[in-house]
Amino acid sequence: MNALTLSGRPPRGGLNTNQVWNLNVPAGTKMARVWGRTNCNFDGSGRGRCQIGDCGGVLNCQGWGQPPNTLAEYALNQFANQDFYDMSLVDGFNIPMEFSAVNGGCKRIRCTADINGQCPAQLRAPGGCNNPCTLFKTNEYCCTGPGSCGPTNFSRFFKERCVDAYSYPKDDASSTFTCPSGTNYRVIFCPRGG
Repeated sequence: MNALTLSGRPPRGGLNTNQVWNLNVPAGTKMARVWGRTNCNFDGSGRGRCQIGDCGGVLNCQGWGQPPNTLAEYALNQFANQDFYDMSLVDGFNIPMEFSAVNGGCKRIRCTADINGQCPAQLRAPGGCNNPCTLFKTNEYCCTGPGSCGPTNFSRFFKERCVDAYSYPKDDASSTFTCPSGTNYRVIFCPRGG
């Protein structure tokens, strides 16, 4: 069983500085994503909204969060008994993040740049910075149609600030990392330092 330690939003309320939330990932989990939701307000029954990362107006998400959001993504026990993990800005950016193996030994991914403050005007959103695919929905930015799809000026904006993060859908070569299966991971929202 893999374990994921989050510094972020647990089932009820937010975490204070230096608090953690441990999430045991069930055996057989092949892939998932983790993101921070911001400016949330839920009632006692778990109904409400988040400004960024909302997932259908419920506290316990049953699907993906609404962009823009910074993503930690993983696929466990894949080819050659490896876990594959990445940080993605393909859904945009809302908060700085770090994603790493708990005991080290594998690549630590960090994205701590002031992307929201430097976000191009066309991509700005309240509380975040959209990726161009979310807004424009064209093959140039989403890589959904036939033909080649490469970096754009917008994806370069993200890549220059967070070199290890996915900046567009086909950014695999510089943005996907592996660790031996069975590794435990840590996601830190708003990590200290640069």
